[in-house]
Amino acid sequence: MANAAVVILAGTESHADLGRLVNGLEAAKEFAETEGDELELIFDGAGTQWIPELEDEDHSYHELYRAVRDETSVCDYCVGAFDVDDAVEDAGVPTLDDHEGHPSVRSLVDDDYEIITF
Repeated sequence: MANAAVVILAGTESHADLGRLVNGLEAAKEFAETEGDELELIFDGAGTQWIPELEDEDHSYHELYRAVRDETSVCDYCVGAFDVDDAVEDAGVPTLDDHEGHPSVRSLVDDDYEIITF
């Protein structure tokens, strides 16, 4: 049994960012598919920009995203800072604002989650 928090920080600007996103989604999917594992998938910072793109059914990685969407949340502050708040709200993805508008990494550590960033 493992507790993992996969945090996507990569933006949408480069091929390298896309690679980090896909690696993060694949890691999240592996935890989600393993019985007994707990997963939190968090899009934070520039990573919040991926939500409207991945919600698009024509996106190359839409199906991979859908495989872990139930475990997905986004930083409340960052969806506004990166101007995707309407798209995130329309998608129904929950936002986290545990620590000054951001997800609480400390709470995840306190709950014995391994933090893995992409």
